Amino acid sequence: MAYICNGTKITFQLRYFIKLAYKGTNYHGWQVQPNAITVQELLIKSFSTVLRNPVEIVGAGRTDAGVHAEQFFAHVDIENEFNVKEIIYKINALLPNDIVVYDIFKTTENAHARFDADSRSYEYRLFLGKNPFLTETAWQFITTKLSVEKMNEAAKILEIYTNFKCFSRSNTDVRTYNCNIMLAEWKQINQLLVFHITADRFLRNMVRAIVGTLIEIGKGKMTLEEFKTIIESENRSNAGASAPSQGLYLTQVTYPKTIFNNEQ
Repeated sequence: MAYICNGTKITFQLRYFIKLAYKGTNYHGWQVQPNAITVQELLIKSFSTVLRNPVEIVGAGRTDAGVHAEQFFAHVDIENEFNVKEIIYKINALLPNDIVVYDIFKTTENAHARFDADSRSYEYRLFLGKNPFLTETAWQFITTKLSVEKMNEAAKILEIYTNFKCFSRSNTDVRTYNCNIMLAEWKQINQLLVFHITADRFLRNMVRAIVGTLIEIGKGKMTLEEFKTIIESENRSNAGASAPSQGLYLTQVTYPKTIFNNEQ
């Protein structure tokens, strides 16, 4: 959008949120990286091609290689208004089948997809058995029976702590390891065992490290007291191994209602 003021062209950019989803199997995570295909890279290329103008796209966070997102938000600044349905159709035509844009809507000027998020929710899906159709979308666990009851007791312990350095990837540049976990629980439907977790923020590799440690409790190889000691140690080497990436899904990102005041 441009205006002429005293002979000078002044350009105003409008901020839009993008609602999308992706299956992460074929990608090296969300964030653009050298020598690796990422979701952000393909989204930027598609938007830039359709809008015929280079754009920058900022995501709600980072997902690791192989991790999926059922709901993901990003923001982009665009100079001109456009036909939303037409643009979504054209962008989806360019994107591979494992990435989809569901919606694009105008938001407030300073809304930020990453920093304005109130909470994020993840699911980790574990299949108790072998299923050839779930090799890329769940951790197939066939070796040992698990005590879901004990795993849920341990999950509730997470809600009373705030420092989760023991579940963070080493050598990260975060300013704090504090996270407010609002929900942590396992639910089972037949052979599918799903871990649900919601927090205001997450550390890198945090959910997969938590799941891997809870599995040790389910196997009977770790007690609840030992689990507490691990959290209090703030030492990643004391926690369990990270669960495989294919079972992890970002399922929801929430924002203050004020961000959507200009929603179309």
